[in-house]
Amino acid sequence: MTDRPAAEELAARVRRRFAAADTPVTPASVVSAVRADPTAGVLGDTTVLRMADRVHDDLVGAGPLAPLLADPDVTDVLVNGVRVWVDRGNGLHQVAVPLGGPDDVRRLAQRLAASAGRRLDDGSPYVDARLADGTRLHAVLPPVATDGPYLSLRTFRQRPFTLDELVRHGTVPRPLAPVLAAIVAARLAYLVTGGTGSGKTTLLNTLLGMVPSTERIVLVEDAAELRPVHPHVVGLQARTSNVEGTGAVVLGDLVRQALRMRPDRLVVGECRGAEVVDLLAALNTGHEGGAGTLHANAPTDVPARLEALGLLGGLPRAALHAQVAAALQVVLQVRRGGNGRVLESVCLLLPEGPDRLVTAVPAWIRGRGLGLAGRALAALLHERGVAVPPLLCSAWPGSAGPA
Repeated sequence: MTDRPAAEELAARVRRRFAAADTPVTPASVVSAVRADPTAGVLGDTTVLRMADRVHDDLVGAGPLAPLLADPDVTDVLVNGVRVWVDRGNGLHQVAVPLGGPDDVRRLAQRLAASAGRRLDDGSPYVDARLADGTRLHAVLPPVATDGPYLSLRTFRQRPFTLDELVRHGTVPRPLAPVLAAIVAARLAYLVTGGTGSGKTTLLNTLLGMVPSTERIVLVEDAAELRPVHPHVVGLQARTSNVEGTGAVVLGDLVRQALRMRPDRLVVGECRGAEVVDLLAALNTGHEGGAGTLHANAPTDVPARLEALGLLGGLPRAALHAQVAAALQVVLQVRRGGNGRVLESVCLLLPEGPDRLVTAVPAWIRGRGLGLAGRALAALLHERGVAVPPLLCSAWPGSAGPA
């Protein structure tokens, strides 16, 4: 077995050879190049394959970060200069990863950006991109990054969680699982809300997987992250402008295109701009059961967030609230805490007061049980022919089954 310095030198020689040649970088070509090195004769097959994997990652992949991104428990990998932090669902922890110096991290960031077809250099010192495996990359170079480079990588889970798995992980309390299933079955329109990294996409992915197989789901996203386990899903992804500043395709355009694609469920991956007006218009024209995610610190903040986004689309406050009251019914608030990501509350969006402004009224709150809107949620499900789940039966004096 060769020593570590010799292995490092061999890997460096192979990398330089590929950099100088016009040879496609494939796993097979990397293995051949490692075996062809004069010093590789003393290496066993296992060592050669391990080194070839490393060289391949250094040339076209995430380099030293590749093992972290391949770990199914890892959700986020953050690089501050040459220090690496990892989140495995229970908060950030620093880990020892040999990244080299800041120049090596800069080259790694530029290579990852280039693999996504994006530019990252002194003229364009930051980038937001999606890698080939679905990982989301955000990178910032010095001098904008004062102690950088900085990299933020959000990993992509190939297989979404099932509702039972979310229950086992503690994200969803077991008695609440039938309520979520009933919301989907009743075709109620809902928003999954919460802060960054709170698990909004994870929960939405799970719920979309519960949509009947006879229905067509059309996804509209800024970055393609939703991959529900469903036989009939089509996705539309926004596009940024090119270096000439043209060619951008925004979410609002895609929502309008989605309406022409015969959606049974229209889903906007993340409402962050004027596209919320198009989504509300769609949900008010017969497209029931739609869904989306929205950044909000608490359910009570959701109406104000929708107001702000509606104003971007030219929708006055009163009209926005009227649209929301008619189009959206449920808010599912998720939170990231010390013990992981959890569903914090289920609320209904109900018009109240003389101005009929929408407010988020709790139907269920973690640790407290049913809220004031528990009865209203049970009534909504009953009216739509869906059996009222046991958790809500105490709030619903009528039949536990459909009318």
